[in-house]
Amino acid sequence: MTYTHAGIRRRTDIGRTLVGSGGSTRRQRVHRWVWAVVDVVVWVGAILGAAWLRYDFSTAPVLTRGIGLACAIAVGVHLVVGAVVGPYAVGHDRGSFEETRDVGRTVLLTMIALVLVTFSRHLVDGVPRSLPITAGAFAMVGMFATRFILRSWRSRRQDAEGEEKKVIVFGAGEAGQRLTRSLIRDPHSGFHPVALLDDDRAKARLRMEGIRVRGTRKEMAHVADKYDASVLIIALPLAEASTIREITELATDAGLDVMVLPKISEIIGGRPTAGDLRDVNVADLLGRRPVELDMAAIADQIAGKKVLVTGAGGSIGSELCRQIARFGPDKLYLLDRDESGLQATQMSLDGHGLLDSDQIILGNIRDIETMEHVFSTTKPDIVFHAAALKHLPLLESFPLEAWKTNVLGTLNVLTAAANVGVGTFVNISTDKAANPSCVLGYSKRVAERLTADFAARFPGQYVSVRFGNVLGSRGSVVHAFTAQIERGGPVTVTHPDVERYFMLIPEACQLVLQASTIGSDGEVMVLEMGEQVKIVDVAHTLIRMSGRRDIEIVYTGLRPGEKLGEELFSPHEERKQTSHELVYSVAVPDIGSDWVRRESLTTHDRAAAWMRNEATVDQPEDTRVSA
Repeated sequence: MTYTHAGIRRRTDIGRTLVGSGGSTRRQRVHRWVWAVVDVVVWVGAILGAAWLRYDFSTAPVLTRGIGLACAIAVGVHLVVGAVVGPYAVGHDRGSFEETRDVGRTVLLTMIALVLVTFSRHLVDGVPRSLPITAGAFAMVGMFATRFILRSWRSRRQDAEGEEKKVIVFGAGEAGQRLTRSLIRDPHSGFHPVALLDDDRAKARLRMEGIRVRGTRKEMAHVADKYDASVLIIALPLAEASTIREITELATDAGLDVMVLPKISEIIGGRPTAGDLRDVNVADLLGRRPVELDMAAIADQIAGKKVLVTGAGGSIGSELCRQIARFGPDKLYLLDRDESGLQATQMSLDGHGLLDSDQIILGNIRDIETMEHVFSTTKPDIVFHAAALKHLPLLESFPLEAWKTNVLGTLNVLTAAANVGVGTFVNISTDKAANPSCVLGYSKRVAERLTADFAARFPGQYVSVRFGNVLGSRGSVVHAFTAQIERGGPVTVTHPDVERYFMLIPEACQLVLQASTIGSDGEVMVLEMGEQVKIVDVAHTLIRMSGRRDIEIVYTGLRPGEKLGEELFSPHEERKQTSHELVYSVAVPDIGSDWVRRESLTTHDRAAAWMRNEATVDQPEDTRVSA
């Protein structure tokens, strides 16, 4: 999960280049004119060879004044054209498309000049009229050949010296082709491509810079053994996490280290180099996928508006703040009860954690008077409500706390928002609210119903957004497993078949912003989460990435209220597709907020029973529990 040393080496090379740029420029100039001399020799050889061929291998007609003058004219024109618009005007990678184009153009212009001279008999006499065409073809082939031979020789020499790691590039598309060319042409990359792999059978015969596609992922182990490769580079910037997982597992079984290439759009200049490669991380394996956003719609909603985020010190809230800040809000208010979390979020936004801004608000959503004061003072146009208690085992033991924060706290925020006429209110929910079976799910389901109630009774837009586990969020399974691995194990998993949806924090927050622009008043927006991933597979992945093979996995049994697999929709919910392909919507029944506030729940058991009853109100009576 760390970046490759190639990035450090690349920065060092850049610094060395800046320091010694004068000497480097002189060397490049000398190299260009050395190649000019080579090309002059090729032209002379081409003209003599063409004449010798024309005169049936007779030497006497070749060694004439006219042929010598033709050689001199060709050399002079080629040097002049090459210095102005040809390969000697600028430096090129040897044998690159750009150099090939310049060489071809220079030879063509020289050949045209020779044709004009040859047809003017008073300038050059005794030179066959076909000679410029034949000699020009010979010269072009000769110049191309010398360059390609040199490049191939350099590549083979580096391979023979064993200074570079032999790598297999998986993906022969545009990204893979650019990367392969870059690694071959950079003698300091530290990597030497020996083969390409691609699952597209149409690319089976593709050859690039002398490197061929040698098969699909099924042939990975055979190719790695045949070419003594030690690294696999995955050049599939838009691949889904399931694809990355499968390829990584095959590479590990083949004894290959795995690196990935990021999106071409994230690479400066669009030309990937060794410095852009990084080790595969857990985000690649579990949550990696492209998300297309309607940036104009999001910007139109947020730009110039006052936005308030509750739970701004948490994982989701802080990332929401960072993404909202990109769209130019008039004010961005950060509210949380955790002063350290607020400081960390301010640090990521402003570069300091002085906590001296009126946009940093310390407060607890359980306190209705505090919420009323905050909202009457800030008067936000948009509210993102991310504050919540979320740890399932603790809330099973302390359901009254879930009632106070996730239910009453949400009601307090909704009430304060409605009193100041908030235009858009987005309640961050969870997949555990769909067909809930635990206190966390019950409490978040009631919060969804409360949001629907306010949508029915107040102007503005009130929606909820439901999604699953977020990689990298506080208390996530990834953090727990990583800590257990660092301690030497064992890694504890509740059940071998338990599985969950996973998303990246930025991906989840981007879709929350998108859902806020397309949500129907009172409905729950449900983010498409892809396929569920087995938790034991996550454990195996993290153990494999740690390089430790002695870590044991221990199964502890499902906890109270825990499901084997999560659901994004209740069986009784009818989902509808929205204008965004990754966002669905469902309707939820509202619940009387005045009645909820009048409830005086003072015991854990009563709180758990009440929330379960209200969370399952849209289910058959025999599945409900009376409070």
